Amino acid sequence: MSRVLVVEDEAHLADGLRFNLQAEGHAVEVAADGETALERLVDKRERFDAVVLDVMLPGKSGFDVASLLREKKNYVPILMLTARGRPEDVLQGFAAGADDYLPKPFELAILIARLESLLRRSVWMKGPEQPAEDPGTPKLRDAGPTPEVGAGDSFNFAGKSIDFAELELRSLGNTIHLTVMEAEFLRYLVRSEGRVVSRKAILEEVWGLHEDTDTRAIDNFVVRLRRYIEDDPARPKHLQTVRGVGYRFVAEPEE
Repeated sequence: MSRVLVVEDEAHLADGLRFNLQAEGHAVEVAADGETALERLVDKRERFDAVVLDVMLPGKSGFDVASLLREKKNYVPILMLTARGRPEDVLQGFAAGADDYLPKPFELAILIARLESLLRRSVWMKGPEQPAEDPGTPKLRDAGPTPEVGAGDSFNFAGKSIDFAELELRSLGNTIHLTVMEAEFLRYLVRSEGRVVSRKAILEEVWGLHEDTDTRAIDNFVVRLRRYIEDDPARPKHLQTVRGVGYRFVAEPEE
């Protein structure tokens, strides 16, 4: 049985999610605001297998909660609920550290399917922030095959290593923990190594966004990835900008 934290201030929606997720066999707790969620996840270090996180919350927004969790090195899978399905909001959620999103109003069956996908990931996803498992802590049930991102592959370049199964990037003895979306973006770049990929292609292939949007919205995401993989992020050699088009990943740039 998996343990899920629902962070939702609309009581009727929170109660409905709790009832239906419990019917699916999950143990569900509810937090009505971001501060309470952070207290349980960060201060008390309660163990959850996934978080269903609304964006529009009193006090700290869902974006704030996701960002603070990642800053505290808590990598619990996050399914973010957005009142608007605008691509800019979706990208902001991914940039904050969310692993998946669902715009409101949503179909319950879709939410359950998205949540189950995140729970499958949590079977293999590791993070040092998780405390040692208590014998009384509910365990995940067998959730089926491992999804694509957890195929156990890795990629080495320029003294760095990306472990897609463990969502880790290792460089100079340091380990950076990646969100699923960061890993997916890096995987896409690696597969396209040496080729120019447009911002539009990245939006469609990585984030699954096909609506018209300002494709420059991904630039801040790229800035963060550069801090991970570049020796000098201000002068990138691996994740290069191709002006007016998009980006190119070069594993072994010429000096």
